Amino acid sequence: MGTKTVDETGVKTDERKTDEATEAAAATEAAEATEAPEAAETAGTDTPDDTDTPDETDTPEDGDVTGKTDGTEAGPTGVGQGAGAVVSAGLGIVSLTGSWVGTVASARESLMGQLQTSSSSDVGTLIEKGYGNAWQATAMWGGIFALVALIVGVVVLARPAFGAPGRPQAPWIKSVAWAGVALGVIGLLLAVLKYTDVLLGLPATG
Repeated sequence: MGTKTVDETGVKTDERKTDEATEAAAATEAAEATEAPEAAETAGTDTPDDTDTPDETDTPEDGDVTGKTDGTEAGPTGVGQGAGAVVSAGLGIVSLTGSWVGTVASARESLMGQLQTSSSSDVGTLIEKGYGNAWQATAMWGGIFALVALIVGVVVLARPAFGAPGRPQAPWIKSVAWAGVALGVIGLLLAVLKYTDVLLGLPATG
């Protein structure tokens, strides 16, 4: 009887353990079945966030960058202003050193003076016709070149005020343009002084 009781108790104990294991397995499967839809829902909600990121980073910013690049390339490059500044400085130098136009004009006036005078003319007339008119012609053409250099330099310096706003002028363009303006002013002043015989006038014959 004692052995039978032990056996029955052992059987009953094993049955209880089996029932508890079955219930634990069922609870685990139910928990996994519950977590699976939640994971699917979580993955479904994360997908739009991932798809929004390329839209925000790629489409608008690339379009803006492309538009800015196109606008910069289409804007003024300053090549014309640089060329104008160089031309202004070159004309200013020509007004001081002389040009072939001034040389030809001076020789022509000298030749005409020789044709208009004779050996019987007085010394003052010979000097005026042979040299004075020629020197005045040289001064006049030097003043013309100086005036053109001054105008071109001023136009180059004033050009940014009528161009694209917010686009500064290159420093070297300003420097060369100011040099052309300065040379033009000096050349024009010297030309006026020479033409009026204030500077290097004709020698006195009295």
